[in-house]
Amino acid sequence: MNLNCSLWQDNSMSVKRFAFARFSEVTEQCFLLFTLILLMFLASLTGNALIALAIWTNPVLHTPMYFFLANLSLLEIGYTCSVVPKMLQSLVSEARGISREGCATQMFFFTLFAISECCLLAAMAFDRYMAICSPLHYATRMSRGLCVCLAVVSWGVGCMVGLGQTNYIFSLDFCGPCEINHFFCDLPPILALACGDTSHNEAAVFVVAILCISSPFLLIIASYGRILAAVLIMPSPEGRRKALSTCSSHLLVVTLFYGSGSVTYLRPKASHSPRMDKLLALFYTVVTSMLNPVIYSLRNKEVKTALRRTLDKKNVLTRG
Repeated sequence: MNLNCSLWQDNSMSVKRFAFARFSEVTEQCFLLFTLILLMFLASLTGNALIALAIWTNPVLHTPMYFFLANLSLLEIGYTCSVVPKMLQSLVSEARGISREGCATQMFFFTLFAISECCLLAAMAFDRYMAICSPLHYATRMSRGLCVCLAVVSWGVGCMVGLGQTNYIFSLDFCGPCEINHFFCDLPPILALACGDTSHNEAAVFVVAILCISSPFLLIIASYGRILAAVLIMPSPEGRRKALSTCSSHLLVVTLFYGSGSVTYLRPKASHSPRMDKLLALFYTVVTSMLNPVIYSLRNKEVKTALRRTLDKKNVLTRG
């Protein structure tokens, strides 16, 4: 379907409204995809909300590790909510348009939550490093003030990067076409619609990706390198097993998030294809957010117990 961009331009000839490309011209495929994504979206919202609620309402989980996990759940909720509702609308409706301001807003929030999650995952790795490599000083060094500071810095970095990147990209003119070959306002597909030379903007996106994806990832690798060295010299097999079990959930989440994100933003531009970009984006915006609560609840007895208590309280209130 070709869109008449001239209807969406002002006298400056800069596009003021975009439209998302169709997933498929086959209605049945769109409806099936809508159903699957909606179910994953609801599962993600429910799972992450329950984990955050269980942590905040159970004093036994008021520790640094679970404080960061609650923040991660809130980030996942914001992450999916910034992208999925508009995606679902585009799948089953002809109203696939989005204003320039709406697109900029979506890009800002998506970038905010994504970058904040990168930083928060590094903070969680540092917390595990302190717990395993310096257990005698863990309670004093990982104070509540430090945990709050790390969380605020994570959210703050995400906010600054989101504002900077969004402002830099939307300072460009968009002369058409106005169809975004994606299902949300991600940085590369929006840059592809800009007029003139965008090499500086593309370089800025790449540099930010290096700094905000690779740098936290290297911190995570360094933390787990020290953790592995500490675990290997532990005399007790039970101690080694317990230490590794506390890290396994976080490592799996890191692998899912950084794996898909790195392939999307750090691979050469020439190797990009719209279809692959959409599949990867669908994975790290919907699938990983849905899997995170499952990973943490299935592999953590304390979280499972807290979730059961929270659900039991809700059932009692419902019956009452």
